[in-house]
Amino acid sequence: MKLPRPRGPVSAALLGALAAAPHELDPAIAAGLARPGADPTAALADEDLQLTLFVAYELAYRGWDGVDDRWEWQPGLIALRTAAEAEFETALRALVAPYEDVVPEELTAASVARTLVTMTGPDGGPSLSKYLRGRATRAQFREFAAHRSVYHLREADPHTFAIPRLGGAAKAALIEIQIDEYGGGRVNRMHQEMFKATMTALGLDTTYGAYVDVAPALTLASNNLMSLFGLHRRRRGALLGHLAAYEMTSTTPNRAYANGLRRLGGDADATRFYDEHVEADAVHEQVAAYDMCGSFCVAEPGHAADVLFGARCALALDSLWAAAVLAPWERDESSLLGFI
Repeated sequence: MKLPRPRGPVSAALLGALAAAPHELDPAIAAGLARPGADPTAALADEDLQLTLFVAYELAYRGWDGVDDRWEWQPGLIALRTAAEAEFETALRALVAPYEDVVPEELTAASVARTLVTMTGPDGGPSLSKYLRGRATRAQFREFAAHRSVYHLREADPHTFAIPRLGGAAKAALIEIQIDEYGGGRVNRMHQEMFKATMTALGLDTTYGAYVDVAPALTLASNNLMSLFGLHRRRRGALLGHLAAYEMTSTTPNRAYANGLRRLGGDADATRFYDEHVEADAVHEQVAAYDMCGSFCVAEPGHAADVLFGARCALALDSLWAAAVLAPWERDESSLLGFI
């Protein structure tokens, strides 16, 4: 992936450093992350902070063109990432607080699943899927796909970090879900690859990370959330809750996306990615809620609150992102930071 342009002093300092061999970073760089103000959730939409996190996190995925892989564990970079994560997590907790009160008194796999079902029900927020199904122009659908490509071109990868950190029924359930995400080992069935057909039909660049440079902070934040949970063993419960929320709220929106794309002339190849999720995620939601999260909470009850925190973060941040995409569209403006 090509390095993006900086969006502030901290991301500029990090990107400048990555152009050279691994070396100590100035600890003072992290001071630029602080954003004093009345809104405790401001870090979620902070372009400089979210790009800084995304750039640091990508070193644990496929890396950056021309950047030495040894940067991944360079102590100064990890210190900067940790400072950015602290700001991010503080904002997330403010966004979803309070959350501890939703842990079931009787902790069973069934009670955890019921709690997740309640949490993932209709919330009355802005419906991006309905807009895409019935009103979106082709240009707006292209923008939507560009936003989502930041995740879909590495779909399932963040959640795979949890596999070696689990055991028993929860591990088996996660693997069952991930096997489908990776197409059962067949390249053309991998969801990452299937999304490329959608992008091709829309005339988009299918290169991994092609639209990071125009993806606004909330789009990056949605991806950073998965990395925050996935790269920390202590957050394995939150990662499972995040995945469960995704799977349990997937079927209806993906059906709307597919129908919206068909309305705009998309053929079977263009809509296959969304049609596949309608079928697969109807099964995954049961596996995720009961077998994966329920079994995990019973085995590790001390992490039950974290599971629900992860689910709440996924839902709340997705709602913020949807509103941020819809608002400029209603004004006939772009939801991206540049032209595509």
